[in-house]
Amino acid sequence: MKVLAAGGEAPEGSAILFPASYDLIWGGLSFLIVLVLFWKFVLPRMKQVMDERADLIEGGIARAEEMQAQAQADLESYRQALAEAREEAAEIRTQAQADRRAIVDEARAEAAAAASAVTEAAEAAIERDRAQVVGQLTAQVGTLAVDLASKVVGQALADDARVRQTVEDFVTELESMANTQGSR
Repeated sequence: MKVLAAGGEAPEGSAILFPASYDLIWGGLSFLIVLVLFWKFVLPRMKQVMDERADLIEGGIARAEEMQAQAQADLESYRQALAEAREEAAEIRTQAQADRRAIVDEARAEAAAAASAVTEAAEAAIERDRAQVVGQLTAQVGTLAVDLASKVVGQALADDARVRQTVEDFVTELESMANTQGSR
């Protein structure tokens, strides 16, 4: 198949590589129209889309940086709150230990006071019982001494006041002898 030139004749040599002039004019004019339309409508819209994309990316980066800064601030706040909570817990433990010591000391003091009161009451009861027993023994010893003296003398000495005084002096002398021997 043969390509024919504009006049119906076959091109020769390098003319086959070059288009005809009217094709160059119409092709160039079409190119310029497409270029102007591209320049007028497509390029501004492309620029706007690219700017929006850049803003979106930069905004995303800015938001990410803000979020990171907020997260860092929250982390610092959390750490500070944690440190305060630890300090408060240490203070509570210290106060609890002090309260425990105070309660234990108070309980010991109350126990010592109660023990002292019980001891004093017991000693007082013992002293009362001792005095009662001594009084009873003194009376029995006096009665026995008067009975014995009556039997030795051969007459009743039970009503005589002087005999009673003698018996009491004897019992007192016996008590003092018992106290001096008990202290040795």
